[in-house]
Amino acid sequence: MPKRTNETITLGSGKLYCLEVPANGEMPADTTIEVDENRLAWIKGGASLEYTGEFYDAKDDLGMVSKRKLTTEEVKLISGIMTWNGDVLKKLCSTARVTEASGVRTVKIGGTANDDGKAYIFHFVHEDAVDGDVRITMVGQNTSGFTLQFAADAETVIDAEFSAVAGKLDKEGTLVIIKEEIDAAA
Repeated sequence: MPKRTNETITLGSGKLYCLEVPANGEMPADTTIEVDENRLAWIKGGASLEYTGEFYDAKDDLGMVSKRKLTTEEVKLISGIMTWNGDVLKKLCSTARVTEASGVRTVKIGGTANDDGKAYIFHFVHEDAVDGDVRITMVGQNTSGFTLQFAADAETVIDAEFSAVAGKLDKEGTLVIIKEEIDAAA
């Protein structure tokens, strides 16, 4: 398979995987993550990765000298969740409790005392047979809540916004890892 050697044009969506951070805190290999039982849902509208940083600027009164320092960073992975059930909602809402009995799955949501505090590995894979695959991995939680909209003329798509948590991917404070398949000879 050809791999990226220079900049490429990225076309298309991908697959979104999700699993709870292992108790030992170690990140599983991509091949361990990328299995059907870890697929969060089929997505609609693709996915977007957003990075923002805030800076503090120190300047003298006359504007002659200045110094800039990065003070905070934020990474979000945003995607539309098209196929869902109670188990997916549990990963989107930290207060969700799911039970199954007599052929009925019940999801109870709410009560801050029910916050499970869990962080999840979110792993997006954009497959590209020509230029090589791209993988985005972060640990975080859905921080945007969710809306279930039932419309006569459209599928229900849950807009999820996963915010990264520092210190979960490695001991360097990394918020997101982006991997591109490249030509090993390059």
